[in-house]
Amino acid sequence: MSISKYMRNVLNIKDLNIHFGENCCQDVVIKGQIAKVFSAVLTFEALRCPNCGMENQQSIVKNGTKKSRIVLPEVSGYPAFLDLNKQRFLCRECSSTFSAQTDIVEENCFISRATKVSIALYARKTISEKDIAAIHHVSANTTSRVFKNSYNSFKQSYHYLPKHLCFDEFKSVKDCVGAMSFVCCDSQTHQLFDVLPDRRLFKLREYFLRFPYEVRARVETVVTDLYSPYMILIKEVFPNAKIIIDRFHIILQVNRALNQTRIQVMNGLRKSSEPKDRRDYTKLKNYWKLLLMDQDKVDFTNFRYHRLFKKGMCDKDVVDYLLGIDPTLKANYDAYQTIKYAVNHKEKEMFKDFVNESHKSLSPNMKKAMQTLKGAEEYILNSLSYTYSNGVIEGINNKIKVIKRVSYGYRNFIHFRNRIFIQFNLLQAI
Repeated sequence: MSISKYMRNVLNIKDLNIHFGENCCQDVVIKGQIAKVFSAVLTFEALRCPNCGMENQQSIVKNGTKKSRIVLPEVSGYPAFLDLNKQRFLCRECSSTFSAQTDIVEENCFISRATKVSIALYARKTISEKDIAAIHHVSANTTSRVFKNSYNSFKQSYHYLPKHLCFDEFKSVKDCVGAMSFVCCDSQTHQLFDVLPDRRLFKLREYFLRFPYEVRARVETVVTDLYSPYMILIKEVFPNAKIIIDRFHIILQVNRALNQTRIQVMNGLRKSSEPKDRRDYTKLKNYWKLLLMDQDKVDFTNFRYHRLFKKGMCDKDVVDYLLGIDPTLKANYDAYQTIKYAVNHKEKEMFKDFVNESHKSLSPNMKKAMQTLKGAEEYILNSLSYTYSNGVIEGINNKIKVIKRVSYGYRNFIHFRNRIFIQFNLLQAI
C-alpha cells in the first residue's frame, strides 16, 4: 500500500487527487497545544477553465501551489490539521488563474466537512456550544453556524394535534416578553410537540386557533397544573377535551399549606419565653419531614433514641407529640393526609366529601388551598379517573433546564428553541 493510500485511509479522505509524501506528519505547537499537522498536495489535470469554459487543449498549465491549513477531526486525542498545497492553474486563453478544488472542504472554507459533521452530531449531546467548539478547535460562532446550516428549520404542521396533551411552563431567555415560556408534549408517546416564547392566555389562544376546528376537536385530554389561564384556554380551543389536573400539583397545594402553618406555629413558639416552647420549636424544625410522610408509612415498630426527646421513641410517637403542640396544626395535618390518601388511592367520593366540608378548624393557608381544590373539583376528579400525569413533561422540562444551565444561559429564544428541538430529534439533519 502506498503512503498516499495509507494516509487517506487513516484520515478518511476519499479524494484520490490528494497525495501524501514521506514524513508527511509532524508535531507542531499551535496556540499552545501540540497538534498533528499532515502535509499533502492536491493536484490533477484540469479539464476546462471555470472562467471562460475553454476545454484544456494544452491551454491550461500548472502555475504553482497555494497552501491552505484545514481543520480535521482529532487524531488520537490531538488536534489535527491538513496543510494542503492546492495546485494553481493558468488559462492562456483568458489569462485567468484558479485553484484545484476538493470535496473534503467547501470552497473558501478551512474547516473540513468531516469536522462539520462531527460538530452537528455533538449538537445532540447535552454540552455547551463553547465546549463543542473547544473539542473541535473552532470558534463558538463557527459552531453556531454549523448548527444552523446542518439542520432544517422547524415548521409546525397545523393539520395535526396529539389526542392527549400535557401543558407546562419554564423560564427561558430574557428577550421573551412574557415571564415564562410554554411547552407542550404528547402524553402518550412522550414526544415533545412545541415550545412557545410566551405562556400568556392571548398568545396561546392565538397559537392554537391556527389549527383547524376539526383538528382541535380530536383532542381528548389535556393534563395541566392549577394555572387558571390554561383551563380557560382548554375550554375555548379544545371543545371535546377533558381537563386533568396533575396529581402532584394537587398534593403540592396542601403540602405547602401544611408547611406554612407549621412555620407559623414555630414562629410563635420561638418568640415565647417558656423553655418548653423553645424546645418544641426545635423539635418541629428537626422532624418536619415526618409530618409530610404518608400516615401508613410512618414507622411505629422500631424504637430508637431521639436526642431532642432524650429517650427511645418510634416515628409515630414523634408525630403524635408534634401534632399535640397545636390543634390547628393537627387539623391541617389531618386535612393533608386525607387529600393525599384520596388522590393516591383515587377515592373520588372521599375527596368530593372532604373538600365540600366547612373546615372551620383549618388555618387560613389550608382554607385557601381547599378553596382552590374545590374550584377545580371537576378537573381533579378527572385526574382520579385517568392515568395521565405531567410526569413526562416535567422530565422534558428538566432536560430543557439542563441544556440552558450547561450553556450558562441563552440570549436568543430561537437559538435556544432550535437547540432544544435538536436534542429531542424534532430537527432533522440536512
